[in-house]
Amino acid sequence: MSPIHDVDLVLLLASALASKRRAAELSEIIAGIELVQPIALPAVAKIAEAFARLSGQGLLVAAEGRFALSPEAQTMIEALPKKADTAERLVALRPKLSAFRSNGESASILIEVEQVNAAILEYRAAAASARTILVLAKPKTEERPGQRRRKPFPGSKRGR
Repeated sequence: MSPIHDVDLVLLLASALASKRRAAELSEIIAGIELVQPIALPAVAKIAEAFARLSGQGLLVAAEGRFALSPEAQTMIEALPKKADTAERLVALRPKLSAFRSNGESASILIEVEQVNAAILEYRAAAASARTILVLAKPKTEERPGQRRRKPFPGSKRGR
């Protein structure tokens, strides 16, 4: 891939989060983008362009209105450091994405700006209602309710 845009990295990581068990709908990917980049969503037109770029390179695939990572993209995501935070994972993903060379032209997924706007509205409506959870970050150990901390290991008794 020639130019690597920040929105490409965010979309690839968000798609990985949203489509772990099954292919994700567009609103679930928007929820993943919100999780990866919580300050502000990228521009709607940039999200649509990123879909076309990544699918044209063969990193995103579509099936029945849902989207998933290709096996090559899945390999890239699995190679990222597991314990790193999101910013570090995005930084580690950039050289992998720039080194990626597709085997040929794949069919680009053309998403209209109106579809992205509708998905954002659907995501925000689902986020406002308490009954639907699209994508959530795993809470830290200290924040989990009912989670106890381990006792410290006792010191050695030999030195007495």
